[in-house]
Amino acid sequence: MAATKAQIAQEKADKKKNISLFWKIYAVGIGLVVLMFLLAAWEVFGDLPDHTALENPQTELATEIVTVDGKTLGSFYNDNRKPVKFDDLPQNLIDALVSTEDERFWDHSGIDGYGTARAAAFLGSKGGASTITQQLAKLYFTEQASSNKLERLIQKLREWIITSRLEKQYTKEEIITQYLNEFDFLKQAIGIRSASNIYFGKEPDSLTVSESAVLVAMLKNPRQFNPHREISKEKSFNRRNQVFFQMVRNGKMTEEVKDSLTALPIVLDYNPEGHNDGMGTYFREHLRDWLKTWAKDNINPETDKPFNLYNDGLKINVTIDHRMQKMAEEAVYAHMERLQTEFDHQQTRNKTAPFTDLTDNQIEIRLQSAMKRSERWREMKKKGIAEKDIIKSFNEKTDMTIFDWKAKGRERDTVMTPMDSIRYYKKFLHTGLMSLEPQTGHVKAWVGGINHKHFKYDNVEQGTHQAGSTFKPFLYSTAIDLLHYSPCKTLSDGEYTIPAGKHGNTKDWTPKDSNGDYGNMMTLKEALAKSKNTISARLMDEVGPQAVLDRAAQLGINTDGMDVVPSLALGTADVNLYEMVGAYGVYANGGIYNKPVLVTSIEDKNGTILYQYMPESKDVMNPETAYVTVNLMEGVTRIGSGAKLRGSWATKNSFYKEVITDYPYDFKNDIAGKTGTTQNNSDGWFMGMVPNLVTGVWVGGDGKSIHFKSTKYGQGATMALPIWGSYMKRLYADETIDVSKAPFKKPEDLSIETDCDEYEKTQNSSPLGGSEDDDSREFDM
Repeated sequence: MAATKAQIAQEKADKKKNISLFWKIYAVGIGLVVLMFLLAAWEVFGDLPDHTALENPQTELATEIVTVDGKTLGSFYNDNRKPVKFDDLPQNLIDALVSTEDERFWDHSGIDGYGTARAAAFLGSKGGASTITQQLAKLYFTEQASSNKLERLIQKLREWIITSRLEKQYTKEEIITQYLNEFDFLKQAIGIRSASNIYFGKEPDSLTVSESAVLVAMLKNPRQFNPHREISKEKSFNRRNQVFFQMVRNGKMTEEVKDSLTALPIVLDYNPEGHNDGMGTYFREHLRDWLKTWAKDNINPETDKPFNLYNDGLKINVTIDHRMQKMAEEAVYAHMERLQTEFDHQQTRNKTAPFTDLTDNQIEIRLQSAMKRSERWREMKKKGIAEKDIIKSFNEKTDMTIFDWKAKGRERDTVMTPMDSIRYYKKFLHTGLMSLEPQTGHVKAWVGGINHKHFKYDNVEQGTHQAGSTFKPFLYSTAIDLLHYSPCKTLSDGEYTIPAGKHGNTKDWTPKDSNGDYGNMMTLKEALAKSKNTISARLMDEVGPQAVLDRAAQLGINTDGMDVVPSLALGTADVNLYEMVGAYGVYANGGIYNKPVLVTSIEDKNGTILYQYMPESKDVMNPETAYVTVNLMEGVTRIGSGAKLRGSWATKNSFYKEVITDYPYDFKNDIAGKTGTTQNNSDGWFMGMVPNLVTGVWVGGDGKSIHFKSTKYGQGATMALPIWGSYMKRLYADETIDVSKAPFKKPEDLSIETDCDEYEKTQNSSPLGGSEDDDSREFDM
């Protein structure tokens, strides 16, 4: 039936009303959206960053430790962020990022309209709409996304406002740079530079296109697509290949290149940067203590507070050479693992292992003392737990991760009581190595122990140990200085007694030689080479212990508390490796003492110099005395215990081939040095030097009751010298490292004769020589 005019009119009116209602609803909707934006902008829904915050976003920047050869040794941080500039980013990384995360990045103004419409139309099934700028806004200024839909909407509005402000304040290049600097790639890798360092062992500008794609792939979810997690490796591989696909789609890669790259596996060079990870852990901890003191005394002008070591982005330029540090650690670990294996083997016959010459009661006292010094004891004490309950807990089995040379990663999980773990850790032999350039005092390598995570004690600077025969050069140089003795002067090695009442002796003192061979005439050079205690006693009687102590103090040794007694001649005093290396540096540097240097300069995050090291040098010894003492010590590596450094000898001894790494050393150049072994073989030392490098090594147990039973194994020539030899062999193999093979520089006005043939003519004496096969080289007390 045809509609009446009234019906038609009504329909028109309804239609007009509906259209009007639609536009009203639309206007209200638009108005609500605008109002929501205005309310968000007016900070009704929460604070937004102001203009200053946008221009100067407050991020925590790690303090970076940079070696003399430009490598990052480590960082101090709350967040391990080391920012880079846009120019430091490779083009392949930028192409991969934009192609994958935000194809229209260079064209939009922060909000991608096309992407937003697509996300709305397909409910996100064909990708989200979040631009790189929006992702940066999230990283900088907004909280974790809420599960509440209204709150999520408000967060999105705030994010859009912040995004638009970011686009106004920054260039596109700055936005990319800030985003990559802020993103957390996990594994302490905050920012692209840390990620590049940790996952690939290189700076960002050296990343290959494949490596860049791996890191861009992680931006979607750094845990789910992490190439280092075993469970995530396949996902990381597939996501990386998806990045290649996106680069082809955006014209940044050809199909041929993509096809060749997708077949390649992901190859990592993983270098963790936790405080217990990576190289130079003991050095970094020593440095941290020094920097804390420095920071307290220096004000950051931006905050008007002392500099913060963990978030002010400082750059610490140190003297350590990254290559030399790596070689030092390799030499230490290779030798110590083998030496520990031999020690463990010998302990199977020891009923009180790892202790020697102690009663059960004495052992228990030591274990109880170690228990009360442990971190576990301190933490339980802080909580107010009764002492009897703490002791009880030490005898209850628990899960723990322990150090083990043979385990993967040198750690293994086990179940044992904390008390058993204390005894377990007592068995390990420890070491310290320090390498120094004597002409500058710059410390080139520092290895304080075998594993910083499980053994915190630093045997370079914290630990003091009996010096043994490494103290003897101080005595010999005193005799050269005061008595003008030549290395060729001959003395009898017969038993020698310094009577009670002389030089502070309370009773007669008659030192013995370990090989019991007396009655020979020998030169001072031979006497030092073979570490003859009897001749050391004669020299000490002639110069007196106070003069020797004064000489040690001049060389930088802390002599406070050392007894002024003749036994100083045998190295009964405790010294640390740090001071000993500095002291030996005087001999190599013609009598000039350079205080060991660790930090050359400190810069703030903008590159402004905050600290510049001023060298501390002083003349402490006649150049002639220094050179003659070096000449004496050269005898150690030719006819004494240090002759193991010469290949002709090394190949003859099967034991050393098995236990000592990198035999034969086969050094031909001039090397001066001194081995040292203390009573009961508790400490083994080797101090060795060439003209521009002095390196000291100490090896020993955790206490004097933990040691090899025989001098064959426990002497410095077996425990410490091989680390020096292995380290130097590595250095010489790298032609980019300047380690001298030249002779030591002879003073022009030398008045003391060091050529024994010439000396014999003038003195009409006949010094006795020792052959390289002389078994007495095995013993060095």
